[in-house]
Amino acid sequence: MKPSLTSRQLLDYYQSLRQESFCVVDLETTGGNGQRDRIIEISVVCASLSEGIRTIKTDLIDPRVAIPPSITRFTGISPSMVQGAKPSSEVLPAYRELLTSGILTAHNFQFDYSFLQGEFGRQGTPFSHGAQLCTVELSRLLLPHLPSRSLPNLVKHYGFKVGPSHRAEADAIACWLLLEQLFREMDSLGAAPLLQRFGQQWLTLETVAQLTQQSPEVVGEILDDAPVTSRFSRRRQVMLYQRHSVEDYFGLL
Repeated sequence: MKPSLTSRQLLDYYQSLRQESFCVVDLETTGGNGQRDRIIEISVVCASLSEGIRTIKTDLIDPRVAIPPSITRFTGISPSMVQGAKPSSEVLPAYRELLTSGILTAHNFQFDYSFLQGEFGRQGTPFSHGAQLCTVELSRLLLPHLPSRSLPNLVKHYGFKVGPSHRAEADAIACWLLLEQLFREMDSLGAAPLLQRFGQQWLTLETVAQLTQQSPEVVGEILDDAPVTSRFSRRRQVMLYQRHSVEDYFGLL
Protein backbone atom coordinates (compact mmCIF):
# COMPACT_ATOMS: atom_id res chain seq x y z
CA MET A 1 0.00 0.00 0.00
CA LYS A 2 3.06 2.23 -0.34
CA PRO A 3 3.52 2.87 -4.10
CA SER A 4 5.10 6.30 -3.52
CA LEU A 5 8.05 4.81 -1.62
CA THR A 6 11.38 4.04 -3.26
CA SER A 7 12.53 0.43 -3.57
CA ARG A 8 14.76 0.77 -0.52
CA GLN A 9 11.95 2.35 1.50
CA LEU A 10 9.57 -0.41 0.40
CA LEU A 11 12.03 -3.07 1.52
CA ASP A 12 12.47 -1.38 4.91
CA TYR A 13 8.70 -1.01 5.26
CA TYR A 14 7.88 -4.67 4.58
CA GLN A 15 10.75 -5.84 6.78
CA SER A 16 9.33 -3.72 9.62
CA LEU A 17 6.08 -5.70 9.57
CA ARG A 18 7.57 -8.99 10.73
CA GLN A 19 6.51 -8.66 14.36
CA GLU A 20 3.01 -7.40 13.56
CA SER A 21 -0.30 -9.23 13.72
CA PHE A 22 -2.33 -9.47 10.54
CA CYS A 23 -6.08 -9.54 9.96
CA VAL A 24 -6.66 -11.15 6.57
CA VAL A 25 -10.13 -10.57 5.14
CA ASP A 26 -11.86 -12.01 2.10
CA LEU A 27 -15.36 -11.19 0.88
CA GLU A 28 -17.70 -12.71 -1.66
CA THR A 29 -20.14 -10.18 -3.06
CA THR A 30 -23.09 -9.70 -5.41
CA GLY A 31 -20.95 -7.63 -7.78
CA GLY A 32 -17.90 -5.41 -8.12
CA ASN A 33 -19.12 -2.05 -6.80
CA GLY A 34 -18.50 -1.55 -3.10
CA GLN A 35 -21.08 1.22 -2.79
CA ARG A 36 -23.86 -0.46 -4.77
CA ASP A 37 -23.36 -4.22 -4.35
CA ARG A 38 -23.54 -6.30 -1.18
CA ILE A 39 -21.45 -8.82 0.77
CA ILE A 40 -22.71 -12.41 0.74
CA GLU A 41 -19.84 -14.05 2.64
CA ILE A 42 -17.05 -12.84 4.91
CA SER A 43 -14.06 -14.61 6.38
CA VAL A 44 -11.33 -13.22 8.62
CA VAL A 45 -8.06 -14.94 9.51
CA CYS A 46 -6.05 -13.44 12.39
CA ALA A 47 -2.42 -14.54 12.41
CA SER A 48 1.20 -13.57 12.93
CA LEU A 49 4.46 -14.84 11.48
CA SER A 50 5.61 -16.05 14.89
CA GLU A 51 2.40 -17.83 15.94
CA GLY A 52 0.64 -18.67 12.69
CA ILE A 53 -3.15 -18.65 12.49
CA ARG A 54 -4.89 -17.80 15.76
CA THR A 55 -8.48 -17.17 14.69
CA ILE A 56 -10.70 -17.99 11.70
CA LYS A 57 -14.21 -16.57 11.59
CA THR A 58 -16.58 -17.02 8.64
CA ASP A 59 -20.22 -16.19 7.94
CA LEU A 60 -22.66 -16.22 5.08
CA ILE A 61 -24.68 -13.00 4.85
CA ASP A 62 -28.16 -12.44 3.47
CA PRO A 63 -27.59 -9.48 1.13
CA ARG A 64 -31.33 -8.69 0.99
CA VAL A 65 -30.88 -8.25 -2.78
CA ALA A 66 -30.80 -10.76 -5.63
CA ILE A 67 -27.63 -12.78 -6.18
CA PRO A 68 -26.95 -12.73 -9.95
CA PRO A 69 -26.62 -16.17 -11.60
CA SER A 70 -23.11 -15.20 -12.74
CA ILE A 71 -22.09 -14.70 -9.10
CA THR A 72 -23.54 -18.08 -8.13
CA ARG A 73 -21.55 -19.69 -10.96
CA PHE A 74 -18.41 -17.83 -9.86
CA THR A 75 -18.63 -18.44 -6.11
CA GLY A 76 -20.93 -21.42 -5.78
CA ILE A 77 -23.09 -19.38 -3.37
CA SER A 78 -26.75 -19.67 -4.35
CA PRO A 79 -29.75 -17.67 -3.08
CA SER A 80 -30.93 -20.72 -1.13
CA MET A 81 -27.60 -20.85 0.75
CA VAL A 82 -28.09 -17.38 2.23
CA GLN A 83 -31.74 -17.89 3.12
CA GLY A 84 -31.90 -17.85 6.88
CA ALA A 85 -28.51 -16.16 7.18
CA LYS A 86 -28.33 -12.89 9.08
CA PRO A 87 -28.06 -9.55 7.24
CA SER A 88 -24.84 -7.57 7.30
CA SER A 89 -26.24 -5.25 9.97
CA GLU A 90 -26.24 -8.23 12.37
CA VAL A 91 -23.09 -9.98 11.12
CA LEU A 92 -20.52 -7.24 10.55
CA PRO A 93 -20.56 -5.59 14.01
CA ALA A 94 -19.13 -8.82 15.42
CA TYR A 95 -16.20 -8.48 13.00
CA ARG A 96 -15.22 -4.89 13.72
CA GLU A 97 -12.85 -5.75 16.59
CA LEU A 98 -11.14 -8.45 14.51
CA LEU A 99 -10.85 -6.17 11.48
CA THR A 100 -9.00 -3.57 13.54
CA SER A 101 -6.86 -5.99 15.56
CA GLY A 102 -3.83 -5.92 13.28
CA ILE A 103 -2.68 -4.94 9.82
CA LEU A 104 -5.75 -5.31 7.62
CA THR A 105 -4.69 -7.51 4.71
CA ALA A 106 -6.38 -8.68 1.53
CA HIS A 107 -5.57 -9.81 -1.99
CA ASN A 108 -6.62 -6.81 -4.10
CA PHE A 109 -7.11 -4.86 -0.91
CA GLN A 110 -9.11 -1.93 -2.28
CA PHE A 111 -11.91 -4.23 -3.45
CA ASP A 112 -12.58 -5.71 0.00
CA TYR A 113 -11.96 -2.42 1.78
CA SER A 114 -14.51 -0.59 -0.37
CA PHE A 115 -17.17 -3.16 0.51
CA LEU A 116 -16.42 -2.97 4.22
CA GLN A 117 -16.65 0.80 4.08
CA GLY A 118 -19.87 0.63 2.08
CA GLU A 119 -21.60 -1.86 4.38
CA PHE A 120 -20.52 -0.20 7.65
CA GLY A 121 -21.37 3.19 6.20
CA ARG A 122 -24.92 2.10 5.42
CA GLN A 123 -25.20 0.98 9.04
CA GLY A 124 -24.22 4.46 10.23
CA THR A 125 -20.91 3.28 11.69
CA PRO A 126 -18.18 4.37 9.24
CA PHE A 127 -15.18 2.03 8.97
CA SER A 128 -11.56 2.91 8.31
CA HIS A 129 -8.24 1.34 9.21
CA GLY A 130 -4.90 2.91 8.43
CA ALA A 131 -2.68 -0.18 8.79
CA GLN A 132 -3.16 -1.89 5.42
CA LEU A 133 -1.38 -4.47 3.29
CA CYS A 134 -2.27 -5.70 -0.19
CA THR A 135 -0.80 -9.07 -1.15
CA VAL A 136 -1.38 -8.29 -4.85
CA GLU A 137 0.99 -5.33 -4.55
CA LEU A 138 3.57 -7.33 -2.62
CA SER A 139 3.27 -10.18 -5.14
CA ARG A 140 3.92 -7.77 -8.00
CA LEU A 141 7.10 -6.64 -6.29
CA LEU A 142 8.37 -10.10 -5.36
CA LEU A 143 7.07 -12.20 -8.24
CA PRO A 144 7.56 -10.10 -11.40
CA HIS A 145 8.41 -13.23 -13.40
CA LEU A 146 4.95 -14.78 -13.01
CA PRO A 147 2.39 -14.13 -15.77
CA SER A 148 -0.42 -13.72 -13.22
CA ARG A 149 -0.64 -12.77 -9.55
CA SER A 150 -4.31 -13.69 -9.17
CA LEU A 151 -4.96 -15.61 -5.97
CA PRO A 152 -6.17 -18.82 -7.69
CA ASN A 153 -3.07 -18.87 -9.88
CA LEU A 154 -0.77 -18.26 -6.91
CA VAL A 155 -2.52 -21.06 -5.00
CA LYS A 156 -1.70 -23.37 -7.93
CA HIS A 157 1.84 -22.02 -8.24
CA TYR A 158 2.67 -22.74 -4.60
CA GLY A 159 0.45 -25.80 -4.19
CA PHE A 160 -1.41 -24.44 -1.17
CA LYS A 161 -3.88 -26.97 0.25
CA VAL A 162 -7.03 -24.89 0.61
CA GLY A 163 -10.63 -25.28 -0.47
CA PRO A 164 -12.10 -24.12 -3.78
CA SER A 165 -11.28 -20.56 -4.82
CA HIS A 166 -13.90 -17.81 -4.59
CA ARG A 167 -15.19 -18.91 -1.21
CA ALA A 168 -14.30 -16.48 1.53
CA GLU A 169 -12.65 -18.82 4.05
CA ALA A 170 -10.55 -20.69 1.49
CA ASP A 171 -9.37 -17.44 -0.07
CA ALA A 172 -8.62 -15.79 3.29
CA ILE A 173 -6.50 -18.78 4.33
CA ALA A 174 -4.82 -18.78 0.91
CA CYS A 175 -4.05 -15.06 1.28
CA TRP A 176 -2.42 -15.71 4.66
CA LEU A 177 -0.38 -18.64 3.30
CA LEU A 178 0.74 -16.42 0.44
CA LEU A 179 1.83 -13.68 2.85
CA GLU A 180 3.83 -16.21 4.88
CA GLN A 181 5.44 -17.48 1.67
CA LEU A 182 6.35 -14.01 0.49
CA PHE A 183 8.04 -13.20 3.79
CA ARG A 184 9.99 -16.48 3.53
CA GLU A 185 11.14 -15.48 0.06
CA MET A 186 12.28 -12.11 1.37
CA ASP A 187 14.31 -13.96 4.03
CA SER A 188 15.93 -16.30 1.51
CA LEU A 189 16.83 -13.71 -1.10
CA GLY A 190 18.54 -10.93 0.85
CA ALA A 191 18.50 -7.22 0.16
CA ALA A 192 20.28 -6.94 -3.20
CA PRO A 193 18.20 -9.56 -5.08
CA LEU A 194 15.03 -8.15 -3.51
CA LEU A 195 15.82 -4.64 -4.69
CA GLN A 196 16.49 -6.05 -8.15
CA ARG A 197 13.06 -7.68 -8.17
CA PHE A 198 11.37 -4.56 -6.86
CA GLY A 199 13.00 -2.60 -9.67
CA GLN A 200 11.14 -4.64 -12.29
CA GLN A 201 7.78 -3.25 -11.19
CA TRP A 202 5.85 -1.19 -13.75
CA LEU A 203 4.62 2.18 -12.49
CA THR A 204 1.88 4.47 -13.78
CA LEU A 205 2.57 8.12 -14.47
CA GLU A 206 0.61 9.03 -11.33
CA THR A 207 2.80 6.78 -9.18
CA VAL A 208 5.97 8.21 -10.71
CA ALA A 209 4.63 11.67 -9.90
CA GLN A 210 4.08 10.64 -6.28
CA LEU A 211 7.51 9.06 -6.13
CA THR A 212 9.24 12.18 -7.44
CA GLN A 213 6.92 14.62 -5.64
CA GLN A 214 6.05 16.44 -8.84
CA SER A 215 2.83 16.94 -10.76
CA PRO A 216 1.83 14.32 -13.37
CA GLU A 217 1.98 17.03 -16.05
CA VAL A 218 5.59 17.94 -15.22
CA VAL A 219 6.67 14.31 -14.89
CA GLY A 220 4.97 13.40 -18.16
CA GLU A 221 6.96 16.05 -20.02
CA ILE A 222 10.19 14.83 -18.41
CA LEU A 223 9.49 11.18 -19.21
CA ASP A 224 8.73 11.95 -22.85
CA ASP A 225 12.45 12.60 -23.42
CA ALA A 226 14.04 10.64 -20.57
CA PRO A 227 15.95 7.35 -21.15
CA VAL A 228 13.49 5.46 -18.96
CA THR A 229 12.26 1.97 -19.82
CA SER A 230 8.57 2.14 -20.65
CA ARG A 231 5.79 0.23 -22.36
CA PHE A 232 2.16 0.78 -23.26
CA SER A 233 -0.37 -1.39 -21.42
CA ARG A 234 -3.18 -2.27 -23.81
CA ARG A 235 -5.26 -3.69 -20.99
CA ARG A 236 -5.04 -0.53 -18.90
CA GLN A 237 -4.59 1.87 -21.84
CA VAL A 238 -1.77 3.74 -20.11
CA MET A 239 1.97 4.12 -20.37
CA LEU A 240 3.95 2.27 -17.70
CA TYR A 241 7.50 2.97 -16.53
CA GLN A 242 9.90 0.47 -14.98
CA ARG A 243 10.67 1.30 -11.37
CA HIS A 244 14.44 0.77 -11.49
CA SER A 245 14.98 3.01 -14.49
CA VAL A 246 12.73 5.68 -12.96
CA GLU A 247 14.61 5.60 -9.66
CA ASP A 248 17.96 5.62 -11.49
CA TYR A 249 17.04 8.58 -13.70
CA PHE A 250 15.64 10.67 -10.84
CA GLY A 251 18.46 9.74 -8.43
CA LEU A 252 16.23 7.79 -6.04
CA LEU A 253 18.29 4.60 -5.73
